[in-house]
Amino acid sequence: MSEPGTFFHLHEEDPVEAYENFKLGMWIFLATEVLLFGGLFAAYFIFKFIWPTVFEDGSSHLNKFMGGLNTLVLIFSSFSMAMAVDAAQRGQQKKLVRNLAITLFFALCFIVVKGFEWGPKLSHGITPGSDVFFSVYYMTTGLHLLHVLVGMSFIGLLLARALKGRYHEENFGGVEIGGLYWHLVDIIWIFLFPLLYLI
Repeated sequence: MSEPGTFFHLHEEDPVEAYENFKLGMWIFLATEVLLFGGLFAAYFIFKFIWPTVFEDGSSHLNKFMGGLNTLVLIFSSFSMAMAVDAAQRGQQKKLVRNLAITLFFALCFIVVKGFEWGPKLSHGITPGSDVFFSVYYMTTGLHLLHVLVGMSFIGLLLARALKGRYHEENFGGVEIGGLYWHLVDIIWIFLFPLLYLI
């Protein structure tokens, strides 16, 4: 595999060291995100233990089809993001642009499906304050949705740079970092889906 090259830190003396430092920083950031959602998952289990019937009743009002559809959408988006990282490392510009655009499209699909899922609930008065289950539901899925929006912004930036030919075999670090973040978004949803919709 080629070295990551200049990456973002052109002022650094050693671009490979700069790349490794930035990647380490991203892993530390991802660890803090895992801790954040880990706290929410812990709250979920504590509240579910205290109010099991509320959680059972609340979960029965969720649309399992839409939740499952969004799971598939994010899995496909993770695959296309992985293909984008591979394309950047190999210097395959067209493949890189295509896969970043596909990832962005799937992210938009996730938001649209989530809108169709939230809309009827909110219009029927099922809000974050309805009960403890829906407080947890809106908190976790809302925070996840915020991460999707941040990820879309980052992928959009990567796509704009890729269209200008900024990424190649010697400079692929930005795409790789974007891929790490997007895979976290996917993994978090893979945990949220069974907890909220199936268990």
